[in-house]
Amino acid sequence: MAGGASLEMTTLRLIWLWMGIVALWPAVHAQQPVTLERIMADPDWIGQQPESPYWDDDGTAVFYNQKRDGEWIRDQYRVAIANGQSELVAATAMPTSANASRRFNTAGDAVVWVEHGDVFVRDWPVGEIRQLTRTSLEASQAQFTVDGRAVLYLEGAQFMRHDLASGQVRQLLDLRFEDDPEQEASFDTLRANQERIYTTVVEDARRAKALAQQSRDAQSARAGGAPLPLYLGKAHTQVGAALSPSGRHLLLVTEPANHDAGQSGVMPNYMTASGYTETRELRPRVGRNAPAPDSFWLVDIETNSASQISLADLPGIDDDPLAALRESALEWHIEHGQNAEAVEAALVAPDQRGVLAGAIEWSADGRFVAVQMFSIDNKDRWLATVDTQAEDGSWQAQHRLTDPAWVNYAHNDFGWLSDSRTLWLLSEESGYSHLYRKRLGERRHKAITRGKFVVSDVVRAHRSDRLFVRSNKPHPSNWEIFSVDASDGALQQHTQLGGVNHFVLSADDAHLAVLHSEFDKHPDLFHVALDGPAVRQLTDTRTDAYKSYDWVIPKIVEVPSSHVDRPIYTKLYLPREYDSTRQYPAVMFVHGAGYTQNAHAGWPYYFREFMFHTLLADLGVIVIDMDYRASKGYGREWRTAIYRQMGHPELEDFQDGVAWLVENYGVDPQRVGVYGGSYGGFMTFMAMFRDPDLFAAGAALRPVVDWAHYNHGYTSNILNTPLVDPVAYEKSSPIFYADGLTKPLLIAAGMQDDNVFFQDSVLLVQRLIELQKPDFELAVYPLDPHGFTHADSWLDEYRRVLKLMQRYVINPDS
Repeated sequence: MAGGASLEMTTLRLIWLWMGIVALWPAVHAQQPVTLERIMADPDWIGQQPESPYWDDDGTAVFYNQKRDGEWIRDQYRVAIANGQSELVAATAMPTSANASRRFNTAGDAVVWVEHGDVFVRDWPVGEIRQLTRTSLEASQAQFTVDGRAVLYLEGAQFMRHDLASGQVRQLLDLRFEDDPEQEASFDTLRANQERIYTTVVEDARRAKALAQQSRDAQSARAGGAPLPLYLGKAHTQVGAALSPSGRHLLLVTEPANHDAGQSGVMPNYMTASGYTETRELRPRVGRNAPAPDSFWLVDIETNSASQISLADLPGIDDDPLAALRESALEWHIEHGQNAEAVEAALVAPDQRGVLAGAIEWSADGRFVAVQMFSIDNKDRWLATVDTQAEDGSWQAQHRLTDPAWVNYAHNDFGWLSDSRTLWLLSEESGYSHLYRKRLGERRHKAITRGKFVVSDVVRAHRSDRLFVRSNKPHPSNWEIFSVDASDGALQQHTQLGGVNHFVLSADDAHLAVLHSEFDKHPDLFHVALDGPAVRQLTDTRTDAYKSYDWVIPKIVEVPSSHVDRPIYTKLYLPREYDSTRQYPAVMFVHGAGYTQNAHAGWPYYFREFMFHTLLADLGVIVIDMDYRASKGYGREWRTAIYRQMGHPELEDFQDGVAWLVENYGVDPQRVGVYGGSYGGFMTFMAMFRDPDLFAAGAALRPVVDWAHYNHGYTSNILNTPLVDPVAYEKSSPIFYADGLTKPLLIAAGMQDDNVFFQDSVLLVQRLIELQKPDFELAVYPLDPHGFTHADSWLDEYRRVLKLMQRYVINPDS
């Protein structure tokens, strides 16, 4: 009895002990140290988040892609809404649903889509699936004709029509960028002599011409014959085309065939499988030559003819918004020793501004086509339409957005409402991206949404004129899903998930599949029913290993600005045992891209840096991550503050950020470091060179050194071109401030970087050598492009960043 009691008590003690261990296990396990080796490992260890989701036709499941561990391969899965169970979709399986490319017929009871390059149709939502094509050519742009009797699609370089009743497939036109062989040749004396002297040559030419004409006449007259060639000449090359749902007209976009984009960059690769150094050609640098201007053609398939659409009626097309800069640039170049005549000739403005085509959208009835066009000088965006029934067929401007800085490359969505006479569009004209509607024939456009917040990613409902959008109306850091009727403008919020959310609308307009993320949670799928409050998480793709860590979650704070009457939204990471009576070191992380948002409540693009900031916080470091002026999500003025002065407003914001940390969080102003990549690397240079006492050390990763070496599309938006605006380039490029370096600097760059060329870092190193600067080092990564692809490189780079911060910021006296 006694022995039994003793055994029983021992057993109970063991149970209690085990229960205590189990109860403590999450806390103990969560406190395992975060290491650089873990953070910078192949991100497969975190888990494979869902990608490219779309709804199945009947609204009972969502398809999504998922990367396979250890591979670049993506597999497809199907998750059921009812129970959240995911199943692998066999790569060889025939489709059971239309995919995200689905287009409805006018009646809304059939869908057409393209899958693996072939065209499929079905009666919606559960009819039999029919495969219309099975070729090695890639099909695209599949749509129904207005009457629903046929499907139109682009296959290879040709537009095709598939009659659904008969199954007949017909090529609609035969566009050729060649000179018409029957076109009358220009006068030539040698040819004239041949024809005057040699009658045999003349007769042979006549017979050949007659034979060719007989063949064309027969082809034209023969029922069901292939279309005759439509020759547009060698001077043009196609860059875009969109077929009307009537099948009658094509909107064609071309550019000059002989355009010279300017001298290309060349990149050597020393780490090759062959052992020999190999080179490849890269993009030209900004301003080498202007982009090729686009031309627009309305092709009438029925008459096999094409007419070029003049740009002359676009308001402002003949203006020169750079006129004042051209004048001052001439003086600047002459002062710097250039030949006046040569510079003056180079600075001559074009007679008419060139434009680049954006999206093309046909009205559902096929009568009108709407095209978005951007001026090559980046100051204007037009939304214009053509009426295919009008005799002149000219552009009718529906909306013009002019920006004295540059027109935003984002927030340019537009489309037609169901009446085929009204357009919806996004515009930043109020200072924030908002929705507008514009009815053809009416003089003014009307605002649908208003306020000091951003509206983006617009999707029109399939069966109404309700527009679904993402917006940070609740808070700049929080992007939720809303909808709005195009007529009344009252926003209705559909999610309150917090964080950052992206969405896909189901084909019946009743459900949302939401990719939801939080600070420490990468995007996973949630189901939101629009007719009720039900929200269900469908996937949790994070690994147990990732979940086992106790990540430091940042706070979104408002840092006061001393230069503008708005706060600087900022992520703040504090040590777990933060003590307001202590003094702390700090590190500032600078996000890249310039125009991006990182002080948001969702999973960041910089997820490695998020984890690295936990490591720093655990070392007793306060980390600050600012959405400095130029960042996305805060409206037009915040975006364009850097026009012609990159690196200046941002540095003012950094100075405010450091001062705020010193005043409010006990940060030692002598122990603050800075690091960042790409634009963040550029800004590290600008801070270290232009305000040498602000930071104790800096690490510039894949950095821009001289904006004259960057690409045209991005740089000319903000700084114009080196020819027209040399002052802006000198003011904005770190190379001109390198003499200001007094503190330790790490430069790290991939030698295969085809975005910011490795040459940038080489140029700065040479400049620092010439300036006899002692405290800098260069780390090179022979195999890596702009975004590193090798875990070993990530680890080596961040070991160096950490070592720099430990030596000069965290423990400078050790």
